[in-house]
Amino acid sequence: MPIIVTDTADIRTLTLDRSEALNALTPALLTELADALDTAAADDAVRVVVLTGTGRAFSAGVDLKALAAEPPADGDVSRALNTPARRACDLLSQMPKVTIAKVNGHCYTGALELALACDLMIVSDAAKLGDTHAKWGLRPTWGMSARLIRAVGVTRARDLSYTARTFTGAEAHAWGMASQCVPADELDATVDGLAAQIAANDPASIAAYKDLYRSQQDRGLSDGLDYEYTTMYDMGDAADRLGTFGN
Repeated sequence: MPIIVTDTADIRTLTLDRSEALNALTPALLTELADALDTAAADDAVRVVVLTGTGRAFSAGVDLKALAAEPPADGDVSRALNTPARRACDLLSQMPKVTIAKVNGHCYTGALELALACDLMIVSDAAKLGDTHAKWGLRPTWGMSARLIRAVGVTRARDLSYTARTFTGAEAHAWGMASQCVPADELDATVDGLAAQIAANDPASIAAYKDLYRSQQDRGLSDGLDYEYTTMYDMGDAADRLGTFGN
């Protein structure tokens, strides 16, 4: 199976496992990933979802063999890739749990789109990332043009997409794309600690924040403030948590 599912307490890790192909993305792998994310989203025992890859890569992006099997039309990859990839990205960005991309190595194009769909990205200092659509005569169809400008700003996004150059984990952190960049041998412990810290908080509060932050990206300031002021959530844990104050 190309996806390894691991649970540690209330943290679920989904690991792309095609290390012989740098975890390159195929329709089958993307479908299994989307199904695993759907299961995690519906599981009340899961508070945080971590996405990563085995070996030297988070993922090298779309498997070129999959592209050759159904050549892109007008720069758009096949529906067989688009449908599960978009579903996976939507789940990563919209499920009411925090999603963390643990970028351990190579992370290119479609894989970067998956990572950008997560709430947080933590990168190894050995990571290499890039948007290489233009190198292969493709255009983004999984959210790159919408999410990259929000992660690094429109000017830098243009630079990265037009040149198709790779960049380092340290650069991703300096630009604000990644919240942390750590030595490779500290990546697992760093993500484990962050996930545990998030999971210890009230899940309803986290779900509300996730919805509110997403809404702010889609609205102007006035509309965003109105949404925050007026949107209500089903949250009932505050009294118990406040009762522990000072203990």
